[in-house]
Amino acid sequence: MTESKSQDRDAEHAAFAHVSRGYYPIIVALFTATLIISNVCAAKWVVFLGNFDVSVGPLQILPINTDGAFFLFPLAYILGDVLSEVYGFRATSRAIYIGFGALILGAFCFWIATELPSADPVRQHDFQSIVGVVPRLVLAGVVAFLVGQILNSYVLVLIKEKTKEKHLWARLIGSTIVGEFADTLIFCSIAAGAIGINTWRDFINYVLVGFLWKTLVEVVVMPFTYQAIAIIKKREPTYGASGLVESR
Repeated sequence: MTESKSQDRDAEHAAFAHVSRGYYPIIVALFTATLIISNVCAAKWVVFLGNFDVSVGPLQILPINTDGAFFLFPLAYILGDVLSEVYGFRATSRAIYIGFGALILGAFCFWIATELPSADPVRQHDFQSIVGVVPRLVLAGVVAFLVGQILNSYVLVLIKEKTKEKHLWARLIGSTIVGEFADTLIFCSIAAGAIGINTWRDFINYVLVGFLWKTLVEVVVMPFTYQAIAIIKKREPTYGASGLVESR
């Protein structure tokens, strides 16, 4: 009788699914947004200290060559570190695949938008110069992101299995060095010609600047990363629960 009354009351209300109260969906959303925005910003070629020409042998020191996403993209790796440290490799892989899908969807939508007939040729040119899809850049972005983030997560989790909760700094820096180097090298190798890098000096400079900058950012913001990880670990009710083992 009681069960019947309960069913009658439930039938009077619309049905909805429960939303997870954990931090994982929020971090994945920020992670994905960072990737999409970075992929658009990366289409701009940026030169710092362009009036200087400093070289050491074949290595060009100045000017500094980079892309327009240099200030934002490191955040994707910081968020990737938080995901890997707190939720493990499988959960981070899901976030990476979501980001990968979002990049493909974004590129496809930008391509459709640029191909649609325009009522204003001037605005069409401006729009296309900002979000116009360059297949080479899309390929560079998605491949570099996928390989770099998977390596970043795998290395962090691998080190954590050896160190447990100790030496977080080693996991963060070690994973960043591997992931960022792979990401930067792959992206630069594929995208160099599309953004105007045509010499070996510029290419080496682009790779080194990108890699060193992203690694430096990881080190500088490490205290904040520590705090973010500590807060999320403390507030996630299932973190460290007995019997929960994250498999690579």
